[in-house]
Amino acid sequence: MFIKGYSLATVAEMGCCGCFGLVFARKQRTAMPKSHFGNHITRGLLQTPEVEYEEEEDEYEDNDDSLYGEDLSDNEKRDQEEFKNPSKRSQDILLFRTENGLICREFPVKETHKVVRSEDENGNKLVNEYVREYKIGSGSYGKVVLYRSRIDGQHYAIKAFHKSHLLKLRVAPSETAMTDVLREVLIMKMLNHPNIVNLIEVIDDPNTDHFYMVLEYVEGKWVFEGAGPPGGLGEHVSRRYLRDIVSGLMYLHSHNIVHGDIKPDNLLVTATGTVKIGDFSVSQVFEDENDELRRSPGTPVFTAPECCLGLTYHGKAADTWAVGVTLYCMIFGKYPFLGDTLQDTYDKIVNDNMWLPRRMNPLLKNLLEGLLCKDPTQRLTLERVAVHPWVVGDEGPIPQFLCWCKRNKIQREKLSDEIITDDLINSH
Repeated sequence: MFIKGYSLATVAEMGCCGCFGLVFARKQRTAMPKSHFGNHITRGLLQTPEVEYEEEEDEYEDNDDSLYGEDLSDNEKRDQEEFKNPSKRSQDILLFRTENGLICREFPVKETHKVVRSEDENGNKLVNEYVREYKIGSGSYGKVVLYRSRIDGQHYAIKAFHKSHLLKLRVAPSETAMTDVLREVLIMKMLNHPNIVNLIEVIDDPNTDHFYMVLEYVEGKWVFEGAGPPGGLGEHVSRRYLRDIVSGLMYLHSHNIVHGDIKPDNLLVTATGTVKIGDFSVSQVFEDENDELRRSPGTPVFTAPECCLGLTYHGKAADTWAVGVTLYCMIFGKYPFLGDTLQDTYDKIVNDNMWLPRRMNPLLKNLLEGLLCKDPTQRLTLERVAVHPWVVGDEGPIPQFLCWCKRNKIQREKLSDEIITDDLINSH
């Protein structure tokens, strides 16, 4: 991947964002009136602030001070330094996997190193073969725009960035947003699963400031968008969505990837009702099963109790807690733990009992209690969730997905066994 003015190795040394929770806690401690949001699903509530800009703009204000203060305490500085190590390890692991072809895709992501920006005969803006239609959302550091390919006629969601902006945007004293984006691209280049948004193409011209991620367009709505009045989605829909979420997350965890920000806003639903996990901007990769982290970069209301305490925690267990919060939201249409301030929310997550109605499906009650167990060592694992009676329902256990790299491994082992067998036969 080309970064104008910077080599990939240089950018990789910049670390990554890992202090969103810390920054948010320091910047958002003012009380919020309950009358403004109640306890229902509201986008942006207690969430990591997103940076939005127009694709055509070339100049940006310096927002360094708005993202973190210069008056960090010694403890906060130490926390930030401690968090950077896993991120750098993630970068090294991803680069190693990429260089050695250790990716779980039959067909690699297309990489284009030339950007041609123009207009068609109707005045619509073009980026290479893609015709701009309209903006459909905002990502962490840029906007997401719907484009149509002039080659295959299909729609794609394109995340557009300005590299100069990413390199100026500090997410920690010595780190920029560029590292987050690079890590997200490297992770998505490795993945291929029906419940994960697919990365189609990366457009990165070393001679321009523009950078694009071409993603599959999921034409459905966000899980909670248009879901109707408070009260949840119902058990049937929630079960179907949960099965997809668990399937995709089990795939990530089996490849030692922690998502880090499972929540409704990062779950897209196709027109046929399939849920796909997106946004890997704070995800981490591990070399083995040791998924220990120091600081949680995810969204506060979905943060696990062990993360709120500022202790080391295991990323997979924290992902599983976030799945539990998401299921609670789908069932009841509100958060399980929400205070008037961020600190109050953290206090409730750590100390309060979860509210559940007296009359509810006992199997669902058991599942929620298992997912939202405050002790991570006693919390349900995704493998147990996949065979839980409420999840199984009338559809059976969640099917095991045989991914590309596992299929290759099985084929290699089979071939090796055949060679050994032939050698033994020939030796006799």
